[in-house]
Amino acid sequence: MKTACVFMADGSEEVEALTPVDYLRRAGIEVTLVGMRSFQVKGARNIAVTVNAVLDSVSENLFDAVIVPGGMPGATNIAGSAKAVAMIKRHFSEGKIVAAICAAPAVVLQGACGLLSGRRFTGFPGTEKQVPDGIFVPERVVRDGNIITSRAPGTAGEFAIAIIEQLMGRQVAQSVAEAVLLK
Repeated sequence: MKTACVFMADGSEEVEALTPVDYLRRAGIEVTLVGMRSFQVKGARNIAVTVNAVLDSVSENLFDAVIVPGGMPGATNIAGSAKAVAMIKRHFSEGKIVAAICAAPAVVLQGACGLLSGRRFTGFPGTEKQVPDGIFVPERVVRDGNIITSRAPGTAGEFAIAIIEQLMGRQVAQSVAEAVLLK
């Protein structure tokens, strides 16, 4: 069974965190929603979310994908976690999927991890200025190797489907997209 980890910190954008959890689980992927410090996380819109695990208790084993939502100060809180940054870098170096949306590509993948230099990416409008040596593409979802990036809450469904396609193939991704009336 394929596995994924979705990080969530206080201030994370709820739609960007929970849409991938929902869609990936529909695809049969085992998803662990991981809080930075506790099992209770308050999102950017003040929605309380109970996560499955706390970062300090997460195994060092590799997931097939690590997913980072945006939202502020959520992205900053994830970027400030040495363990989260180490996990993202390790997954990237092992060729696993590293996916980020909204502010997270600039703040976490580049600012904390330095992964976007010379790579195609997208993110929330204006955040591309934080990645001057990356190749900004103003599309809804952008893939470059094992990195998947997306723009904002309104693209969370397409972002999740892109992750499913990388993990499970086009047919499973299309099936989930049709089931949720995304396509």
